[in-house]
Amino acid sequence: MKNATPTIKLRPTEVGDLDILFQFQLDQEAIFLAAFTSQDPTDKSAYFAKYAKLLNDPTINNQTILAGDIIVGSIAKFIMEGDAEITYWIDKDSWGKGIATTALKDFLSIETTRPIWGRVAFDNIGSQKVLEKCGFVRIGSDKSFANARQTEIEEFIYRLDI
Repeated sequence: MKNATPTIKLRPTEVGDLDILFQFQLDQEAIFLAAFTSQDPTDKSAYFAKYAKLLNDPTINNQTILAGDIIVGSIAKFIMEGDAEITYWIDKDSWGKGIATTALKDFLSIETTRPIWGRVAFDNIGSQKVLEKCGFVRIGSDKSFANARQTEIEEFIYRLDI
């Protein structure tokens, strides 16, 4: 009997991945849940300019998530105000299949910076569960302006120490 879930793999993000990853972040429901997006997520030239620069930054660990041979998302560690933070984006068609959890667990085995932080909109339950399944602990909250919602919202702050 074949396994219904394809093998999840990570590999360094390449410029050639950006077209597909850009398409994922155009989904309106995903934008709403992510909340803290770029000012105009439909601006392809700005997206490519940003990521061309990020892919060459040695402090950032950008990985593309593959299910079998299909790109299904991205995950990265970046530095913000001196702290290592995690971010990930999964294609909406791949939600609810354990892909984000598997990818984050795999990512944390290659990205060993600790502590590492995660921030998530208060109502993004799926992403909160992913962080918690991977050992992140909610340590607080903050209010920030969410471009996707054009208002200030609460975001939960998570930290992984080990």
